[in-house]
Formats: sequence, structure tokens, C-alpha cells
Amino acid sequence: MDSFVSRTATARILIATVLGAVGVGAQVRPDWRHIGNSLIDESLAGLATGAVARVWYPSDGSRLLIRTASGRVYETADFETWRAVDAAGEPPAAVQPALARLPENGAQVRSQTRPSPRIYSFGKFAYRSDDGGASWDNLTAFRASSILGDNLRDLAISPANPDDIVVAGDAGVFRSLDGGKSWNSLNQGLPNLPVDRILSLPAGDRGVQLALADQQAIEWQPGEKRAWAPVDNTALRDEARLRQALSSLRGTQVTAIAVAGDFVYTGMADGQISVSADGGRTWRNFSVNEAGAVARFWVDPNDSRVALAVLGTRSRETASPVPAVHVVRSLNAGAFWDDLTMNLPDVLANGIAADRASGAIYVATSQGVYMTYADLGSLGGVQPWTLLGGLSQAPVKDVKLDAQGNQLWAAVDGFGIYSALAPHRLRDPRVVSAADFVARAAAPGSLVSVLGARIQAARAGDLAAPVLAASDGESQLQIPFEARGPSVSLAVDAASGRLVLPSLPLEPAAPAIFVDRDGSPMLLESDSGVMLDTMRPAHSNARIQILATGLGRVIPDWPTGLAAPLENPPRVAGSVRAYLDRTPVDVTRAVLAPGYIGFYLVEVEIPKIVNYGPAELYLEVEGQGSNRVRVYIEP
Repeated sequence: MDSFVSRTATARILIATVLGAVGVGAQVRPDWRHIGNSLIDESLAGLATGAVARVWYPSDGSRLLIRTASGRVYETADFETWRAVDAAGEPPAAVQPALARLPENGAQVRSQTRPSPRIYSFGKFAYRSDDGGASWDNLTAFRASSILGDNLRDLAISPANPDDIVVAGDAGVFRSLDGGKSWNSLNQGLPNLPVDRILSLPAGDRGVQLALADQQAIEWQPGEKRAWAPVDNTALRDEARLRQALSSLRGTQVTAIAVAGDFVYTGMADGQISVSADGGRTWRNFSVNEAGAVARFWVDPNDSRVALAVLGTRSRETASPVPAVHVVRSLNAGAFWDDLTMNLPDVLANGIAADRASGAIYVATSQGVYMTYADLGSLGGVQPWTLLGGLSQAPVKDVKLDAQGNQLWAAVDGFGIYSALAPHRLRDPRVVSAADFVARAAAPGSLVSVLGARIQAARAGDLAAPVLAASDGESQLQIPFEARGPSVSLAVDAASGRLVLPSLPLEPAAPAIFVDRDGSPMLLESDSGVMLDTMRPAHSNARIQILATGLGRVIPDWPTGLAAPLENPPRVAGSVRAYLDRTPVDVTRAVLAPGYIGFYLVEVEIPKIVNYGPAELYLEVEGQGSNRVRVYIEP
């Protein structure tokens, strides 16, 4: 089949020439927030991170330097903070001495520059010999596994102290100050998390999940403070098997795949796209000339015929003015793809996401996240691409929007995951629950957020709705307690002018538990008022407090927009129930949160006999269920 891209190459060159004087659109800087860190809890001698290929001390021993598997070089002088440096100065590979006996086949040996009978070796494990290699002590074995992780790649000995050694491997870097008798992790603060893509975003009691470069799945669990946890992701395994099977069947590598109902989109290393609309029985093929491997697909969750694909850099044997990256669109299940690349710079593209309603498209690249607008319902034009600033200076491996298109997430190589208000919301404000940024029904007294607008004044029907906070990206207001009817219309005065927002369904109760962006719920220990999380879990037979909104009217009536009293706050008029792993627990009180506006406080008692570990918690008010959150419980 002829390629639309090849047939429009000339047009694209002309477009690039016209836009050349302008370049990429003016940079937009979302308010990015870093979720989690770059550490992984793999039950080793300390917290792990991505693979480190080399480690060495300079001759004066004043610093420690490493080169990660991705090629970045970092140094530390205090063994607590790392900074990026130029790659210059890396020592040559060590010369392996001739020894009569090695501790394991293929092991490498390191020794100090000055003569000493003390030598070290590494392979699957790390070893020490104090007699020149005649005998060896295993320093890292525990039940046939290494406490420093797999595939040790390098070892450095401090020039000042033969007991000060550092080992690098697939789990990062670890240091011993006593010749290998004990170890501690040096991975804290080292931006070396090898993210590959975003698997899922926080929802209910589940946190954000990522796939690493080795296709291991990890999760930042709600309430987590220390490190990512490895998880079993069945969908990731199934996709890997399907990709392998299709690659074998076609005789060429399948580099991208997306399954949506009966629709299967596959992309190959040679730029070919194959689409099946009947579960793989028949296929429709399309070749994107001048392009390399297909990196990722986005498929409209409400109409699987609409899809986008981003294709990575091709191998260039000759100079060409045609950009190496392509973004293409199909509105008919892959029968035809048209080009949306426009002025997108010549970058390595890794991921793509879109919002059908607004036409916003986001692409993750080696130089950051770019966005544009295009018609995703018809063959309309595309606007120039704009760089989104504010992220760490590292390749962005993937982008993803939440289910309602409110939050944009970006996976940055080495650094992990970031989230921000999706920039297209500034064009298309959205009303959501202030508790969890999800569009849902409101109740009298509810707190709602208007994403994408600075609100100066608001009315809910014919009632004034107090504006409690306002910024350029988000405003918060309270639905009046006096509101009645099946719905409530919101008219607001914004910085951009008068806006009439879509009506909200109005229910007697629409409970929602407050959560952070990573899914961490706002739960407090009743006696101390300390926030509960993985480091401070709840205990059986104890009371915890849940901060929520949308619990409806209170007794006695309370004025809208006024903070609840510190003493004898009004109680919730409706029936409030709480469930722990779907089992009812005692609700000891349900009131307006003292000193807050629009917040409710529900206190529950954890049973004396309960399953320990993570548990699902939710509320039910007047038959309406809240969002599910995760609480950690210990004896």
C-alpha cells in the first residue's frame, strides 16, 4: 500500500521551512510533581536502583564515581548526594592477574595499586582473599543468592583503605567499610531508575505501576514513603508472550502492540503497522516510509477505530531533510494513516497519549514532552508542537493521561514518574471532586475543584458558591448546603471571562475520601493525629480518622463557606457506614472536620481480630459508596 507519509514528504519539507523561523511553539511549564523516588525494595542489603556498569575512585580517593548502564556518570564526595559529571576520566578496564584459583568461573579480580595480599573478586557473588587468592571468603551469599543482587559488574577499592570497597551491579551500588562483612546501599538520591513505560495510574487502592527496561513491573503503593515494590503484572507478561508469538509468525520484530476489544494494533521494527479488527483473524497492513520502529500506540478507549502511533528514529544512511520521528493518525482502524509530525523536532520518540474531547496529543521524547492539538474525529489539521518544560533533563520514556484526561503523567528515565495538571485543561476547564480529581456527582456541602481556571466568583444555580482557593491551574469551591434538585449548574467568573460549566448531578450524599496524587489517603491516627502510611500503619483495636467530602447535610445546619467549630462540630445527617475489606467496621462518629470548610471527619474502629497488611477501606453514605483506598494494618 502506498504511504501517505512518503506522498507528503515534499509538503512536510515546505512546512518545516515555513516554521523554521518560529521553531517549536512557546514553552509551557506545567507544575510537575515527582511521585515516588528512584529506589526499589528488592529485599537486598539495602534499597536498589537501576544497573551500574562501572565504579571507581580517583587516585586521591576523595570521591567515588560511577557510570550507569545507560551511560550517565555521577560522583559523590559524601556518599549521600550524587551529581552528574562529564564522562571524562573513567579508568581503563582492570588488568586481570594470573591466579591459580578463582572463586567462580569467569570471576574478575581487583586489588589495590600498592602490593598487598588482600584482593577482591566478583561475579555472581563478591569475594575476599587475604592470601593472594589461595583461599576465598564469600562476602555476599545468603541462601544461594547475592545480598547485592544479580550480575555484579565492577568493584572499587579505596586507595586510602583496603577495607573500604564499593560493588556495582544490576541493583546499583553498595559499600562496605569493613572488608565486606557488612554492606549499605549508596542508591539513595541516585537518579538511575530505568523506567520504560507507564503500566497503570493510581485508582482505588492501587498505586501507579511502571515497567522497567528489563520488563520488571514495580508499583509505588499508596502511602509508600521508602521505595518502589516489585509486583506481578499479568497483562505485561501476556503482552510479552503475544509480541514474541507475532514476531515469530511474521519473521520480523514486533516493537509495539495495543489491544482494545477485538482490535489489535501492532507495529514493527521496519515501520510497518498491521491492524486487526477481528481479534487477529485478518490483518490490514500499512507501511510508514522514511520511518523506523513503531514505538507506541494510543487507541481511543471509546472508539477503537481511532488511533495514533509514534515511530522512532530510523537508521540514516544518507542525509535527509525529512524528520526522523513520525506521529501518525488513523480514523478507520488502520486502513489509512495521515501524518501529524509538522514541526516536531528530530528527536527519539518513546510514547504517546491523547484526549479525544479536546484533541490534545502528548508525545514523550528524548528531549522532553511535546504537545499539540489535532482533530481526532475527522481529517482536520494539526497545530504546531509545543515543548512542555519543567522536567528533569533526561529522556521521557512514556506519557499517559488519567481516564478523565485531567492529569498528565510522564515517566523520566532515571528519575521516575511525574504528574501535573494536563495543559489542555487550561482550554477546557473541568469540574471534579476536590477529594480525588474524579468527575462525579456532588452533594450539598461538597468541595469541588475547577481544573484549568482561576475562579473569582461562582454561583450554584441561584446560590452563591464560596471560592475557597484559586490559582491559574485550579480553583476550589463549595457547593452550598442549601442546594436542592437533581443537578446543580455552575456559573463562574474566571480570569478569562464568564464561564458556564456543565451541570453536576446532585445527590443527597456523594462521599469521596481525600487522596494524594499517588493514591495515598488522608487517614489519621485518632489519638495522636499522625498521618497513617506504610511507615506508620494502623493497629488492630485502634481508632482511625478518615477525611472525606460529599457526606451531605449536617445537624444542626451549618453555613456554607464557614469553618466547622472546634468543639461540638455538626454531625452528618445521613447514615454513615465504613467497610474494611468489604466487612463492616464500627463508625464511632461522623462530623464536619473541626476547623475546616467542606471536610468531613469519619472515625472508625479497627477490629481486634483483622487480617494484617494492606486492606481496602471505603465509606457508604445513604447507600452511595466512596472511592476505595488502601490502609496498612499491623498488630
